[in-house]
Amino acid sequence: MDIHSVIDDLLHKNILESEVAEYKQLNGGTTSKLYLLTCKGGSRVVVKSNLPQVIYSEAKFLQIYRGIELLPKLVYEDMSFRYIVYSFIPGATNYNRQNKKELLITLVKSFINKYEEVTDHPGWGWLDQPMESWHGFLLNEVQEGNQVLEGHLGKEEYQFVRNILDSEGFKNKRRTRHLLHGDCGVHNFIFYNGELAGIIDPTAIIGDPLYDLVYAFCSSPENLSKETFDVAFDNLITGSKEYPCEEILIGLYLRMEACIKHHPLDFPQYLKAWEYWKGLYHVDSIT
Repeated sequence: MDIHSVIDDLLHKNILESEVAEYKQLNGGTTSKLYLLTCKGGSRVVVKSNLPQVIYSEAKFLQIYRGIELLPKLVYEDMSFRYIVYSFIPGATNYNRQNKKELLITLVKSFINKYEEVTDHPGWGWLDQPMESWHGFLLNEVQEGNQVLEGHLGKEEYQFVRNILDSEGFKNKRRTRHLLHGDCGVHNFIFYNGELAGIIDPTAIIGDPLYDLVYAFCSSPENLSKETFDVAFDNLITGSKEYPCEEILIGLYLRMEACIKHHPLDFPQYLKAWEYWKGLYHVDSIT
């Protein structure tokens, strides 16, 4: 993306309120490019480029949930989905790790409970590459995770997760389709004065809202206890109402893959949480 050409195009189409006073490149994901534009009038917007299917999914998510205050406002989407422009949310991605319970409660009440059911899409999983079933989507994610984790966890751990996924109870659990954020972790949360102020970088998924809550719960290694999860789960009013011990174990397994790739020093904490939730699962299975 040539940011100078993009700026010229945005000015030509009167998307920006005034001339750009300055711009700077921001740290993005592995494939995204992001620029913060500051206009002479004082407004700030973010320009984000990626593959067209990725930009399309993010634009779709921001359009559908434009009424959610925690999300940036979509300002413009390129017709060819080369890039999008959205409002800048001031703050930082670091947060007080002692406040995980409060964070998850706010996330559920102000974000996940506002998810809408999808009635016009037959698939599950990634919006740009849907699959026939939720089981198939999770199975694909777990198989990819195993490629990273097989050198760090025993084969029996992978088989344990496969047994959960392939059980009739899990496959036949009643679920409703909602449009989810898909990457709903603390790395995509913006905090201002210690409070959750924004959520960025959706990678839209069609699935059960529980997925995003479990994802957020597992996205940082501290306070991965049943007590911490339950205070948020008790406030969840969308999606599945069954207690999600199986989903948490799958979420932890997938998070351990990301941990190995990006935050290997956190792995011992996740491993301890893994054994803890396995114990809860076995107790629940016996009772």
